[in-house]
Amino acid sequence: MHHKSPLVDLDLFGLTLTFNLANVLMITIASVIVFLIAFVSTRTLAIKPTGMQNFIEWVMDFVKGIIKSNMDWKTGGQFHILGITLLMYIFVSNMLGLPFSVVYNDYLWWKSPTADPLVAMTLAVMVVGLTHFYAVRMKGFSEYGKDFFRPMSFMLPLKLIEEFANTLTLGLRLYGNIFAGEVLLTLLSGSLAVGVGGHLAAILPTLAWQGFSLFVGAIQAFIFTMLTMVYISHKVSHDH
Repeated sequence: MHHKSPLVDLDLFGLTLTFNLANVLMITIASVIVFLIAFVSTRTLAIKPTGMQNFIEWVMDFVKGIIKSNMDWKTGGQFHILGITLLMYIFVSNMLGLPFSVVYNDYLWWKSPTADPLVAMTLAVMVVGLTHFYAVRMKGFSEYGKDFFRPMSFMLPLKLIEEFANTLTLGLRLYGNIFAGEVLLTLLSGSLAVGVGGHLAAILPTLAWQGFSLFVGAIQAFIFTMLTMVYISHKVSHDH
């Protein structure tokens, strides 16, 4: 359970930066898998889609529905690719640690990258940062700044707390659900090694939790993408 993380320190411009090599590895693998899915799905496009093209078109329509439930398509269409990327990347990341984990010399190398709080919070900070970027780009800095004082000037502290809370809950919700699933799977897999009785008793709960974790991973990818569009809508809309 308490495996160590493979950390390495690098000196850069006088600063010592610490990298988790397992996170770097798993983020890279997730990115490559998403790229390959997109590449294979769009390599031979046809008017009558088949196979992987059907899948990617379903994902596109699904994300389009998420966007249109939060803002008009004329405004939200530019966020379509962002939503598709987030949905696919987070789903793939959530799934990587479900089949197995790899531990070498007591270092945990293979896991879901979103089961690490730093990765989940980085995604959350990136998304919230993008909402501010798009708000400034689409409304102008002056109008963007006025939103922090609406409907009353005393709203500024509450708006700042809201931004912090949105970032924190967005990241911790993703991390907590994926991490908890992997912890329980680790406990169940440990039971498999405790004699024949433990092996037989743990098979059914392990399979059931694998299925439930698959469902949770998909739901968390959906929630993260949905909330991203909600936050963007609130920032770019003139009604908020």
